[in-house]
Amino acid sequence: MILEWWNDIVRWASSNQGSALLTDAVLPFAAILAGGIVAALIARGAVKKLLAQQERDHKTAAVAALITAGRKASRWSSLSAPEQDHVEHQFSEAEVRVRLLSVRGADLAADWASHHLATMKRNSANFSFQADHDLGALEDGLVAWHRSPRRAKKLFAQDLAAWKYDDGASEDALITKQREWASAHDTETLSHAFSIPVTTP
Repeated sequence: MILEWWNDIVRWASSNQGSALLTDAVLPFAAILAGGIVAALIARGAVKKLLAQQERDHKTAAVAALITAGRKASRWSSLSAPEQDHVEHQFSEAEVRVRLLSVRGADLAADWASHHLATMKRNSANFSFQADHDLGALEDGLVAWHRSPRRAKKLFAQDLAAWKYDDGASEDALITKQREWASAHDTETLSHAFSIPVTTP
C-alpha cells in the first residue's frame, strides 16, 4: 500500500504537471523559507551581540563613575560643600546604575562600593594614606567584578559580612559605654542631690 502510494507520487512528480509545480512553486517556497530561517538566526545573533556590547558599555560606565566618586571621596575633607554635594549626587547616580545592571552580584557591588566610599570620607580628614589604600581597594575590587562577576561576588559577600560583624561589635561597645555613662551620671546626680545641705528658715 505504501509502496503503491510512493510510486504514484514518483509518477506524478515525473509528469509535466508535477514537474512544473515542483519547479515553479515548491522549490522557490522551500528556498525562501530556508533563507528566512537563516536570516532570522543571523539577526538574532547580531541582536544578542549588540545587547551584550551595550550591557558591557553600561557596566564599564557605571564602574568608572563609582571609581571617579571614590577618587573624590578620598579627598573629601578638602572639598567645598558644593563639591561634596556634587560627589554625593554622582555616587548616588552611579550606585543606581550599578544596581540596575542585569549582572550577577550588582547589588553586592553597589553595597560594597558604598561602604568603601563612606570609609574613605571618614579617613580623608586625618588618614590620607588609609584613604589612598581604600581607594586602591575600591578600584581593584570593582575592576575584578567587571572582569569576573561571579568570583568578585563571593569576595564582596565575605567583606560585607565581616563589616557587618565589626559594625555590630562596635555598636554593642558603644551601647555599653552609653549605659555605663548613664549609670555613672545617674549615680552622680543622686549623690549630688543627697549632698545638698538642707537649710531651715
